[in-house]
Amino acid sequence: MKDPHPLKPMPITEVHLPRAPLARVIAQVRFPPILAIRTPDKVASFQEALRDTYPYLAQSQISQIELGAGQTPNIREERVWRLADQENASQWRTSLGVEFVALETSSYENRQDFLDRLQTVIGAVEESFSPANVRRLGLRYIARMTGNAVERIHDLLRPEILGIAHTGEASRYGTSGLGSSAHHLMTEAQFLVGNGRHILGRWGQLHDNTTYDRAAIEPLESPSWVLDLDMFTSEAFPFAGARVSTTARDFAETLYWLFRQMVTDEFLKFYGGNP
Repeated sequence: MKDPHPLKPMPITEVHLPRAPLARVIAQVRFPPILAIRTPDKVASFQEALRDTYPYLAQSQISQIELGAGQTPNIREERVWRLADQENASQWRTSLGVEFVALETSSYENRQDFLDRLQTVIGAVEESFSPANVRRLGLRYIARMTGNAVERIHDLLRPEILGIAHTGEASRYGTSGLGSSAHHLMTEAQFLVGNGRHILGRWGQLHDNTTYDRAAIEPLESPSWVLDLDMFTSEAFPFAGARVSTTARDFAETLYWLFRQMVTDEFLKFYGGNP
């Protein structure tokens, strides 16, 4: 099998979608552990830097399982601080743990707004804790199509993305319509981008009351289609707001290019765009 060739994204004009079906956008930056983040007094300056935008503070415990060869799993409980724009049903939230900070939204407006918010969060971490470097940076866009879009999915997504759900042509074996019998259909692919960067793509049809990632996309009572694109790099670089923002912008532009390779012009029109 030949080695995969890296993707070659090209500049592409962004088409604004007034009714964009983005369910969630998440950026996460991982850094070497900083134990001071466990202490409320040490987190106070971080909270103060963001309190005007994210005034509601909560904390939760997450379990981390460490596995070693021939060893009993070690389960650690870590405190995570959550700062949100609303006390209930938040649309924007930033999370801070001992070795990560994340920004997520279910109310994405545009790329510049998200990147500006991310830079502010990174600046607050840099000012309060001065992490040594970025160990991993990830940016994830999850689009979810529901209702009439599911019925028109053959018009909205390219045939190679639909896979067996594409029933427009009979196969060489004389059968067609396998997709009509599938009530759950997910494809996963990891794309090589180059320079230590990768994209994990997952897309397909979710049956009602099902999900593949409960933390990021909740089950619905009706079938839906998802396009989930997660770009990341594990190559370390200095923790600096400008560097993180520039890298995140590159990620966003690459993910948008890939998204446009997966959808049709009908998709853009369906969600209010003018291709």
